[in-house]
Amino acid sequence: MAVTAGKYVKNFSHCIASGIRIPIFPFSRAISSPFSSTIHKRTQLLTSSSLITHLSSSSSSLSSSDYTSEKYLSVRIRCRKDIVDLLSEALLSFGASSTCVDEDDVSGSSHEIYVDTIFPDGQDVSKCISYATDSVGLKELPSYEVTIGEQHDWLKKSQESFHPVKVTEGLWIVPEWTTPPDVHATNIILHPGLAFGTGEHPTTKLCLLLLHSLVKGGEYFLDYGTGSGVLAIASLKFGAALSTGIDVDPKAIESAQNNAALNSIEPEKLQLHLVPSDIAEYKFSETFISGKENFDIVIANILLNPLLDLADHVVSYAKPEAVVGLSGILSEQVPAIIERYSQYLEDISVSTLDDWACVSGRKKRLLSSS
Repeated sequence: MAVTAGKYVKNFSHCIASGIRIPIFPFSRAISSPFSSTIHKRTQLLTSSSLITHLSSSSSSLSSSDYTSEKYLSVRIRCRKDIVDLLSEALLSFGASSTCVDEDDVSGSSHEIYVDTIFPDGQDVSKCISYATDSVGLKELPSYEVTIGEQHDWLKKSQESFHPVKVTEGLWIVPEWTTPPDVHATNIILHPGLAFGTGEHPTTKLCLLLLHSLVKGGEYFLDYGTGSGVLAIASLKFGAALSTGIDVDPKAIESAQNNAALNSIEPEKLQLHLVPSDIAEYKFSETFISGKENFDIVIANILLNPLLDLADHVVSYAKPEAVVGLSGILSEQVPAIIERYSQYLEDISVSTLDDWACVSGRKKRLLSSS
């Protein structure tokens, strides 16, 4: 990911809470999970006006009461500029809750840069950094320093930095403690916890824009990796008849339920299902969500590897000629997604925002046997 727009915060706190690791680059030793939307992205510890949140698609609903007595480890790592993105992603895969790089450091004359990371208290930081540096080909461990912080301070700063987000004209994502800037707009009210989407990340915006363009009234929508429930809730506000959200994290399901209540969504219109984190167990089980080929719109705002691994499963829920949206990916990853999904989808199109992309297409009426 290019660090060219202020501070990118890459937040994967769900993985820490659930014990799941997401391999998002070839050298990861981690165990794959179906979703990264359970890895949603949200406004984080840093509150600079240039903050860009890496939202994915997504996901614990931890409140301040969950963290009032817990601590976290703040780790500042010094590394070469040319590998900062790879190292940041590697750190997330091997245990970091979030990583952050400041644009001001990137634009400086030094060949080195600081990566500020957050780890849960008790995490073996040295082992995580060792695995991460090894996976990106570094022969020496970078220098780093560790300090201890309070989780409730992190959450408070996060909430203070989360402001209403204008997705497009007439569509806002609004934290529950603020007043909607436009009371006549479609306002999606959210209470962000420590690790799920606020609507500010480009992939969430791209998915919301796609969803807004598709819902005409009466559709059945599947949010594949629901996280905070922002897409599922939005679909109903746009006019969908039924919305279903699935996730591997119980905190994400709780989060989506709470956010649905904030938006006065009737429980019978928003069905939420907790599914197994093991890909094999999930793919071959039919007990978690019924209705194969039952949805008019399916959106999976997760990560590249799960999108590739679960392609047939994602598409299986869509009706023939239904629209399938795929996001949580960088623009440079689009060719891999198109190659994987071209056997299932036609009329494929790509929308981009900053360095991020959303691929969408219609499910073929007669799928090839390949």
